[in-house]
Amino acid sequence: MRILVIGSGAREHALVNALAHGNGAGNDVHAAPGNPGMTAATCHPDIHTTEQIVGLCRDLSVDLVVVGPEVPLVEGLADILRAEGIDVFGPSKSAARIEGSKAFAKDVMAKAGVATARAEQITEERDVDEVLSHFEAPYVVKDDGLAAGKGVVVTEDLQAAKAHAHEVLAAGNPVLVESFLDGPEISLFCLVDGETVVPLLPAQDHKRVGDNDEGPNTGGMGAYAPLPWVSQDNVDRIVNDVVRPVAKQMVAQGDPYSGLLYAGLAWGKKGPAVVEFNCRFGDPETQSVLALFGSDLSEYLLATAQNRLSEMGPITWKPGYAVTVVLAAEGYPEHPIKGDPITGAEGTLHAGTAVVDGQLVSNGGRVLSVVGLGETLEEARATAYEQISRIELRGSHYRTDIGRKAAEGKLSVQ
Repeated sequence: MRILVIGSGAREHALVNALAHGNGAGNDVHAAPGNPGMTAATCHPDIHTTEQIVGLCRDLSVDLVVVGPEVPLVEGLADILRAEGIDVFGPSKSAARIEGSKAFAKDVMAKAGVATARAEQITEERDVDEVLSHFEAPYVVKDDGLAAGKGVVVTEDLQAAKAHAHEVLAAGNPVLVESFLDGPEISLFCLVDGETVVPLLPAQDHKRVGDNDEGPNTGGMGAYAPLPWVSQDNVDRIVNDVVRPVAKQMVAQGDPYSGLLYAGLAWGKKGPAVVEFNCRFGDPETQSVLALFGSDLSEYLLATAQNRLSEMGPITWKPGYAVTVVLAAEGYPEHPIKGDPITGAEGTLHAGTAVVDGQLVSNGGRVLSVVGLGETLEEARATAYEQISRIELRGSHYRTDIGRKAAEGKLSVQ
């Protein structure tokens, strides 16, 4: 199968590796624009626009396009490709609003009867104080649009909450203020084809930049899968109470979903409640989940794209655990420094790198993802941290506690 992966980050690098080296070995994998680490794919670094992507698909006679990032999906790339007769894994522009507009997602959940945080939208500066007065600390203030995982502030400080709301409004975006959801967070990826839902392994992201969940939110500093504190019955409950009702509602309202639906949840005293939906594979959870994928990923993605997911058998998974640790550039997330040389990156997934005069250098905030495997979660953690310790990048930093609470048995659901 000839497959084109759209994107350039560690998520797309993980997709390329799974499509090229997994049980689908023999696939001819291409990436646009790709990154310097994607040796398993033919990269097309000059392909960026929709027109260029369509032209490349024609030139390559691709069998499947897999769209990694959210922005092209929200802008309608999948619709354009489908109109050209090209099979694509990714939702339509209409369905991608589940991530592109938090207000749209809240409306879908309300109609589907899915538990989520109470929310109010702010569109005018003058309403910030009044709306925030309707909520208690900790305050959850979100950019009601695409913010690459960094548009949310969770704070006990009312003034900080107000400041973020004004900052988002000043940028021309609406604000969503939500009630805080208690309990540990769970990321559950599901292949969705209309009303057919196939869950992948549950994972957990670590959003804050520092150990012990300190510091500002980031795009994600690490993840692990599966979750030893989440049973199959728990996963089934999420599918039956959250994902399947949302998929059914989107079909009912004329926005049928096709692709990867990411449910970010908090499991508190009342059970799972939705923090957010994403319309694509999440980063860095993808790196851990796909490292354990035992079936032919390409066949499942193609079946989803061709509306025949219901015909596929159960997914098989490799035993053990996978831990992903993100190496970030100096100054990330506020002001990442680019252009510093990197050594020791062999076997890692590239996120923000470039090659300048033959030297691999940093070219983004999250630079590399390191994935460790092990029979136990602690073994997988040890493998990941041993590998990341060998990487040299001036001023770089990473969290040392990815998966630690779970390995110590400190997480559970009620």
